[in-house]
Amino acid sequence: MNSLNSKDSNGQLAQGFKPRHVTMLSIAGIIGAGLFVGSGHAIAAAGPAVMLAYLCSGLLVVLVMRMLGEMAVAHPDTGSFSTYADQAIGRWAGFTIGWLYWWFWVLVIPIEALAAGHILNQWFPQVDAWLFALLSIVLLVITNLFSVSKYGEFEFWFALAKVVAIIGFIGLGFAVLMGWLPEHQASGVSQLMEQHGGFAPNGLSAVVGAFITIMFSFIGTEAVTIAAAESSNPAQNIAKATRSVIWRISVFYLLSIFVVISVVPWNDPLLASVGSYQRALELMSIPHAKSMVDVVVLIAVASCMNSSIYISSRMLFSLGRRGDAPRALKVTSPAGVPRAAVIASTVIGAGVTLFSYFMPAGLFQFLLASSGAIALLVYLVIAISQLRMRRMLLRRNVQLAFRMWLFPWLTYLVIAFICAALAVMMFTPDHRLEVTSTIGLALLISFIGIIIARQHGAPGPGVAVGEV
Repeated sequence: MNSLNSKDSNGQLAQGFKPRHVTMLSIAGIIGAGLFVGSGHAIAAAGPAVMLAYLCSGLLVVLVMRMLGEMAVAHPDTGSFSTYADQAIGRWAGFTIGWLYWWFWVLVIPIEALAAGHILNQWFPQVDAWLFALLSIVLLVITNLFSVSKYGEFEFWFALAKVVAIIGFIGLGFAVLMGWLPEHQASGVSQLMEQHGGFAPNGLSAVVGAFITIMFSFIGTEAVTIAAAESSNPAQNIAKATRSVIWRISVFYLLSIFVVISVVPWNDPLLASVGSYQRALELMSIPHAKSMVDVVVLIAVASCMNSSIYISSRMLFSLGRRGDAPRALKVTSPAGVPRAAVIASTVIGAGVTLFSYFMPAGLFQFLLASSGAIALLVYLVIAISQLRMRRMLLRRNVQLAFRMWLFPWLTYLVIAFICAALAVMMFTPDHRLEVTSTIGLALLISFIGIIIARQHGAPGPGVAVGEV
């Protein structure tokens, strides 16, 4: 049975991430256009009560990261939760969630590339947006092909730029709200409760809908456990990143969204169309707001696209190493890069990007919908894996250096909450296609995984844990 480390007989991943790379990746590596632009849709739907949706989503992510951290600190692995599902639930589970997660990040590549192409086309209209989108993918895949340290360095500066932009926005917003900049005015926090229909103008059902939208922007937080496996001290880096997730969510999401809803009325007709950050800066009378936000969003989508290529390739490498993907995908270059996995993931992502301009719009939307509930399925698998693996390790008297809080009750609560969220999506017209198509895809992949597991005579769950 495969051991829990980042090596394979046919290839070895390089430990090229420096501590500052992992730190910055954990802080802002996966913040994309969803926060800067997409948050406007959630605010427009739920009003100021969107803070409840962000708080609920953030709390769920904190608990899931704590569970994942418990397993990852004990056994760092580039396959992360897919490997743990393989060993705690069964090979079919690791196979299913690994391929679903890969599919999710492969589809993020065209989403972010299309956003980058749109921005660049506005600046240089003589060049088609689809060409800019493809060129951005080509440029970023180069950083992933040479060495993991090159990717880490690019992502370090991308993430640092996002951190500076978000902190600057929060600082500027609070200065305006406190009246420290008399030439710049904003409505203030009074509009949260007293104006435009109150705190929850569209009811709690709108908050639930906003929660589903927001979850898309949070997925990727768990990817630090994948990246840390390629650092010199993975267990320490994972524990540090997991502990910091609370303040990361509090600052980058809760505080920045609080500033937005304190400045921009939730029913502002331009909120959803131009984006939350841009509209807030415009209402604060900040000059060149659109240009500033466009630059930040371009950096954010490039960063997220860069991470998408990295994450999808490492998951594909892990699947290949475990025999759940073609063997060629587990081979690494002399620099320790799984180039075949990088190229395979990028080619498919680039193909979807190109086809999105020529295929029927409904087909592209269906492809996106097929990944709409993957975040919740990933979190569900992490919770179930942690529940089973903790008990396996306890039976073997294994001491854990990093533990989930209030086990098993908080784990059970997370499982129940995710199941309830999936049920709500099933009965909500706006999200029914997402959950049904995602679950349909998951069932198909699970069926294939069960067949493969039987052909290979895979042992039941728990065997690998005893061999660690």
